[in-house]
Amino acid sequence: MELWIATGNKGKLAEYKLLLREIADLKVFSQGDLPSFTPRPEDGKTFEENARIKAKTLRAVKNNVWVLGEDAGLVVEGLGGLPGIHSARYAGPKASDSENVAKLLKMMTLKPIQNRNAKFVCTTVVYTPAGEEWIFTGELKGVIASKPAGLHGFGYDPVFVPEGQTQTLAEIGSGYKSQHSHRSQALRAFLERLQASAQ
Repeated sequence: MELWIATGNKGKLAEYKLLLREIADLKVFSQGDLPSFTPRPEDGKTFEENARIKAKTLRAVKNNVWVLGEDAGLVVEGLGGLPGIHSARYAGPKASDSENVAKLLKMMTLKPIQNRNAKFVCTTVVYTPAGEEWIFTGELKGVIASKPAGLHGFGYDPVFVPEGQTQTLAEIGSGYKSQHSHRSQALRAFLERLQASAQ
């Protein structure tokens, strides 16, 4: 079975490969494995719309295999849900992870914001080889730390402390994320449906 993942994000792709490594007969590819690929602008208004844009764009060139598109981001209560669907571009179109984190912390201190509750949200849109659309979601609740800590993960992991934990995701590491992250939840839901459909 081939699964093509519509992402150019190396951190995200590495997470998927880690989560899928134990599934026999599964070969994981991404848009980076194509000789040429031009992503469409992610101009949807929701995580689901952006996930669908990614999946449909990749499916246009890989149309008889499993294709997975996802959009994920950080939703901060005290910022009215920002950065949300703009998480990857919060500090600008080509912002680095550290620049996005720096802007987030700056926005949290400008007011200052007392409510530091937040959640990571992931919506996954999967197209079957026959073209059927499956949708899965996952979320991980937590709070925003006052400063970055930890060297693991990517994105906002250095400032996100999951519910019930005292360290950031970047401190806890990949083992915790594999079990509890928003991405792993959505992916497990997909794998469960895949298994059920094969029976």
